[in-house]
Amino acid sequence: MNTTTVHLSPEQVENPVGAYAGFRRQAELPQVVLPGLETPVRLVTRYADVKAALTEPRLVRDRTTIAAAQAESDPQDELMATVFGAFPAEYAKYLSGHLALFDGAEHARRRAPLTRAFSTRRIAALRGFVERTAADLLAELAAKDEPADVLGEFAYPLTTHLICELVGVEEADRPRVRAWIRDFAFGDGSRMAEGLIGIVDHVKELVARRRAEPTEDLVSALVHGTHEGEEPLDGDDLVSVVVLLINTGITPPALFLAHGLLALFDHPDQLARLRAEPQLLERAVPELLRYVTMVRIGATLYATEDFEFAGTALRTGDPVTVALLAADHDPQEYGESAGRLDIAREFGRGDGHLAFGHGAHYCLGAALGRLVTSVVLDQVLIRRPGAALGAGRDELEFGHWPADGFHLLRLPVRL
Repeated sequence: MNTTTVHLSPEQVENPVGAYAGFRRQAELPQVVLPGLETPVRLVTRYADVKAALTEPRLVRDRTTIAAAQAESDPQDELMATVFGAFPAEYAKYLSGHLALFDGAEHARRRAPLTRAFSTRRIAALRGFVERTAADLLAELAAKDEPADVLGEFAYPLTTHLICELVGVEEADRPRVRAWIRDFAFGDGSRMAEGLIGIVDHVKELVARRRAEPTEDLVSALVHGTHEGEEPLDGDDLVSVVVLLINTGITPPALFLAHGLLALFDHPDQLARLRAEPQLLERAVPELLRYVTMVRIGATLYATEDFEFAGTALRTGDPVTVALLAADHDPQEYGESAGRLDIAREFGRGDGHLAFGHGAHYCLGAALGRLVTSVVLDQVLIRRPGAALGAGRDELEFGHWPADGFHLLRLPVRL
């Protein structure tokens, strides 16, 4: 068995070629330590192997169900402690309800009511709201005689308004919600606890109001819409699910929109083609999702028994992590053009990429993400042919999160 451990840097994690190319050629899965952590994990980098791992019943997310694994070190616990260890216990518990950490029946129980809320019809009905909100935000920013930060002043407000509209957060409360989520999930870490406390307390109040006076929003549906035979979510589970929705519905999509726009600015030939052939927008959206793959590293999986996977002998409790970015740039799947951005790329059936995951944990907001990306590319780049990067490429600022690569802190754009 290969026992050499590679300590990955943030630069390596976010480089779709780099170390991943060598890892894919290895017979066994490489053993790596992700940036900012200390616990080794087997890393899956080939597209076919990542898909297989995400549907392999002997690889689970809830480590507590594997008795033999409890004495071993755990990268997931280490990550949680590194990022969230300073939170008050009474608030930290609401982070444990993340759907990515559950399996089987428990995962299905928590996911079922949300799946109904993200129906195709409901998402399609939001298009007009997304278009109006994006247009209003851009008009206000374009009126300024200076570059706009399309991450902080456009993408964040847009995703905040959208998820709050879906969940049921009143318009007057949305600036506070956006500020709390930025403090919790995006800032320099100095106000993470305050951000979590603010959003949890607000969700508790919102749930209490919807219990007394339901409306047509998602929180009301979660409180009152349990179907026959379903076990309703209890108070803490309900708050955890809503906090999860608000957090994952604001920060990751906002970051992806900024990184997607930057990818096109970095490839002026592709940007020019999109503007000349706007009908390619339908292909450009999945290609940008593939090329950027904002969630570069997936949740930790654990072997429930001794078995061989991807040429590697796994022992019970061994941690395994999927490199989604590596999979989405695998030449075995995408050919020699895997590392290039090609807005005319044709995909087969399905998504054609793993940016939204695969299997039972496939992203609930995938359809919404595609809709928002399409609207943003149209309104920012196609309808504004003069839109351009508002700073030198080497002047852009990035931040780093544990176990991940770098993310934009702001993106100046001349509109």
